[in-house]
Amino acid sequence: MKWISDTVISTLELAKELSLSREEYEYICGKLARKPNVAELGIFSSMYSEHCSYKSSRKYLKRFPTSGKRVLQGPGENAGIVDIGHGYAVAFKMESHNHPSFIEPYQGAATGVGGILRDIFTMGARPIALMDSLCFGDPRNSKTPSLVRGVVKGIGDYGNAVGVPTVAGQTFFHSCYNQNPLVNAFALGLVKTTDIYRGNATGIGNVVVYVGAKTGRDGVHGATMSSKEFSSEEELARPTVQVGDPFTEKLLLEATLEAMSEKLMVGIQDMGAAGLTSSSFEMAHRAGTGLSLDLDKVPTRETEMSAYELLLSESQERMLLVCEPKNLDRLRQVYEKWDLHAEVIGEVIGGGRVLMQKNGMTVVDLPVELVTDPPKVERPLMAPSDLKQRWFVDRNKLLLGSLEKKFESVFEATSFANPEPIIQQYDSMVGNRTEGDSFEDAAVLRVREIPGKNVRLALTVDGNPRVSWLWPLEGGRRAIAEAAINLALKGTQSIGVTDCLNFASPENPETVWQFSETVEGISIACEALGIPVISGNVSLYNETDGKPIYPTPMIGMVGLSEGKEKVRPSAFHSSSLDLALVGLPEGGIGGSLLASQWFQRDCGQPEETDLKSLVRTLNFLSKIKTKKFDYAIHDISDGGLLLAALEMAFYSRLNGLGIEISIPREVDVDAFLFGETVPRILVAYDTTESTEVEMLANQAGIKFTAIGSVNEQGQLVVKQGGAKVLQRDLAQLKTKWDQRLRGFF
Repeated sequence: MKWISDTVISTLELAKELSLSREEYEYICGKLARKPNVAELGIFSSMYSEHCSYKSSRKYLKRFPTSGKRVLQGPGENAGIVDIGHGYAVAFKMESHNHPSFIEPYQGAATGVGGILRDIFTMGARPIALMDSLCFGDPRNSKTPSLVRGVVKGIGDYGNAVGVPTVAGQTFFHSCYNQNPLVNAFALGLVKTTDIYRGNATGIGNVVVYVGAKTGRDGVHGATMSSKEFSSEEELARPTVQVGDPFTEKLLLEATLEAMSEKLMVGIQDMGAAGLTSSSFEMAHRAGTGLSLDLDKVPTRETEMSAYELLLSESQERMLLVCEPKNLDRLRQVYEKWDLHAEVIGEVIGGGRVLMQKNGMTVVDLPVELVTDPPKVERPLMAPSDLKQRWFVDRNKLLLGSLEKKFESVFEATSFANPEPIIQQYDSMVGNRTEGDSFEDAAVLRVREIPGKNVRLALTVDGNPRVSWLWPLEGGRRAIAEAAINLALKGTQSIGVTDCLNFASPENPETVWQFSETVEGISIACEALGIPVISGNVSLYNETDGKPIYPTPMIGMVGLSEGKEKVRPSAFHSSSLDLALVGLPEGGIGGSLLASQWFQRDCGQPEETDLKSLVRTLNFLSKIKTKKFDYAIHDISDGGLLLAALEMAFYSRLNGLGIEISIPREVDVDAFLFGETVPRILVAYDTTESTEVEMLANQAGIKFTAIGSVNEQGQLVVKQGGAKVLQRDLAQLKTKWDQRLRGFF
């Protein structure tokens, strides 16, 4: 676009080149009563993209429950905010950086972390924790190892340099992500309830200030690039990915929080997707005002940048803020102290229009609402025609298989692995808040800022793409259920959800159906549990060469506790414990890891999460946490009971542990050992506490089944009717589990 002048009148052909449809271009021309020029067309192409406008998904997102007694800010801002009491709140959000991470794994992932951190501190909150949810292709695919290395290093390097710990996450491997990995980043920050900021350009006559790094040509049209499917043949023609600088980010964070503490600004917005374009128009839209900007005053690091490039660059570590003229000198002093630019580039005006000058000429003159409110897109939706085929499972073929082979097939799954090779790239303890071991069911952080109170936050991220592909409604419902259980296992109560909804092209009716069903499932579960959705992100067009990813809703959830109870481990804490299954003795095989591994395809109808049983289970967990006896507890999810028991042993610091499990009479062996119905909980406790645990389960109205014990025999032993039907050396199994991901690094 550099060779086309900003003020040249646009054409339909150019609009299509920039991913605007004929209908959208004609709508724009009709509303303006003229054709937009090239600079203006660039604005529309980015702001009308799926990435910025949510034009295909917005109507479904209205289904989410977004209010609650703790909610101080719901969807629509840089991040959502939930009150945690004592004058403090937490701001958190989750976003995707999928397309950039496929193009350039290291910078794509790193700038994803940088962007989500800025979303948090623009709200006035100091970031204190990061999480990630990563989906990669088949490990045997030639691109997967380099993608894993680049993405993980990018996340680690950026978070470590800024000084924000990465405390939890999830990594999933599947061939559907071979050409389109998913990199979802979550950040959480702490803020006083009196110090919350928002992205509003309020106050006619107030000045608009650009702060942070200089603008370059990197990432021009990144939002548009993220709003269309990829083609491997077009890889070299893709836009340049943004380049992050975590050290500049750290300076920007500290300078901004210092300026906020002195009340030197009235509104602030990160220059994220669509850069200066989105930040300026969105701030004016929220305030119902207009802006007048002089683009010649934008600090640049490259020469002769056009208005088009200045407006659509996604150079990192930049923000737009509004302040009163009387505070301008002090604001500049604060940012200069931190070696950052703070340049006045315009002012707030009335009239609801954004005017932009360059070289003394008006290059942009647009009504705010036309830019921020694109025409609605009504896309058809249709359930997949092969849904019943997906749900078919040949149970006879499963019944004929030996238990040994079934166990091996599940145990060898790439996603069942020690995450340590990934974790060691991250600093999970910086800030001295992390309590206990992170990267188990959930991470736990202390809120030191509230003296005299033992306030803790728990953070988790959850999702099951296999289940979502087979039954999207259950995929959304189960993601919420599993996240809520993980937080309850750490003794906390869920207070808010953020989501990252990753789907393929909305131009495919099946994708729209998947999206609609997923949102419905999330909403049903949130309503049943009373948990509001306070922020989130939608990432569409995740497909390459016509090969779509599975529908992949990832749920970030935050829990809160205030009490003296200690955090319970999910690892065995003794070599002499009894084991019990709390919940249904049998789990569903449909959509399970066993079905996927055994039949070499994802198949079977997942069993529906019983939300009433889920509420009873959460009640059980809230009661058992108050008891003084020691116990270890873990949810049963991907892979079923056997893999859950192995994880409890593998995470233990004790050597020579053994596990003995007895299959109860009159149960389906596969469903008992490998079923994945939610909720099912595995509890390990001293023999003397068996009556107490069973009584708590009975009081909560959920089934208690004694199933075995932990010992010092060093073996995994499964018995049926008193006879051994499976035996494996635990040390050998742990060695394989430990080594599974090390090959990537």
